[in-house]
Amino acid sequence: MTPRWPERLWLVRHGQSAGNVARDKAHEAGQRRIDLRARDVDIPLSALGRDQSRALGRWFADGEEGARPNVLMCSPYLRARQTAEIFRDAGGCRGTLGLRLDERLREKEFGILDGLTTMGVRDEEPQQAELRLLLGKFYHRPPGGESWCDVIFRLRSLLDTVGLHHGGCRVMIVAHQVVVLCLRYIIEGLTEEEILAIDAEGDVANCSITEYRFAETEEGDGEMRLLRYNVIAPMVADHTPVTSNPDAMAGSRG
Repeated sequence: MTPRWPERLWLVRHGQSAGNVARDKAHEAGQRRIDLRARDVDIPLSALGRDQSRALGRWFADGEEGARPNVLMCSPYLRARQTAEIFRDAGGCRGTLGLRLDERLREKEFGILDGLTTMGVRDEEPQQAELRLLLGKFYHRPPGGESWCDVIFRLRSLLDTVGLHHGGCRVMIVAHQVVVLCLRYIIEGLTEEEILAIDAEGDVANCSITEYRFAETEEGDGEMRLLRYNVIAPMVADHTPVTSNPDAMAGSRG
């Protein structure tokens, strides 16, 4: 019988993007809007983000064959695809391994808040700023956008697909900060308070590793156990700067 879970599962946030850089500049300048002229889906990696992705690939290449993914899934957003491709080309997995794009791994959609800084949300969408304060990021859904619950809903379906088609495999998922956090929420059976406390400790670093390994249980069905979270060892080993910028197209950390 095919196992329900992968043998190993790595969750990786994409490398630093041009959007991350533009967001920092907008906040430093006190601007309401982030200066980006492309759809969020088309925002590429920055030069540093490409270096981080190579560092990630080289770090896995230096490990044992059994400690490298044989399934590589990623968000269809350009910055995630580029991260996965550079990781693969740097030896992180077999060079012939194809990318499995899945739209359920896309970034959280911010709707009317797209492109606004925190100041911009407060000044241009004060009602949404108040609602978010009242409801919290877990439940607040801006018009045309998603709440964390909406992201979790699609990711539950994604994990069913992973179990159906990749049970027993070594799977790497390259996606976004909120996706990493929401997958932790599902896999570990966390509460709203628990996952928001983890989020409050700090952003998920670009190209950091969150790793799970399948373990048998007394009940016989097994479970995924967290081995490490938000690990930046690949960048440290490669002497590559570490960044943990929130994604750009958002009024606040998501």
